[in-house]
Amino acid sequence: MQTVDRKVPDNKREFFKEPLGVDLDENDLSTLNKEQTLITVGDVVSLTVREYGLVPDVTIYDGMTERREMTEFADLVKSRGWKEVVVKNEAGTITAALFEAVKNALQGRKQIIRVEGEEDLATIPCILLSPKGTNIIYGWPGKGMMIIETNDEVIQKAQKLMEMTEELE
Repeated sequence: MQTVDRKVPDNKREFFKEPLGVDLDENDLSTLNKEQTLITVGDVVSLTVREYGLVPDVTIYDGMTERREMTEFADLVKSRGWKEVVVKNEAGTITAALFEAVKNALQGRKQIIRVEGEEDLATIPCILLSPKGTNIIYGWPGKGMMIIETNDEVIQKAQKLMEMTEELE
């Protein structure tokens, strides 16, 4: 379990730019098994999945898309009165607070996490903490949606990525 804040060193960034899942077309959302744990990471993805009638077990968003403010999902959370947990997480980092929030959300079910900063690496703790067979849908800038179904291979990749990070001072 992560108890310290971690960051991606500059010389390792290229490893974090490779997709961990496969492309997901919006029409394929109807094929998802509703019994499987579902996590969404990103504002547009979270909005799209909800508009499609799916309610993720965990939703992580930061109010931005491709570095521009994206308030539509944040407005939805506010207007519906959905409770959210707020954590700080800067770009290129995975904070202990984010890790803890994901862990708690997976135990508590149906939780929304709003990240102050950047949720760009939140997929990694989601992979490491969720049960095998979890569907994680995240946004891929300029491409659309990606989906990961957690299994041993994906978990090993996420563990290797975590091992490349270093403690924040």
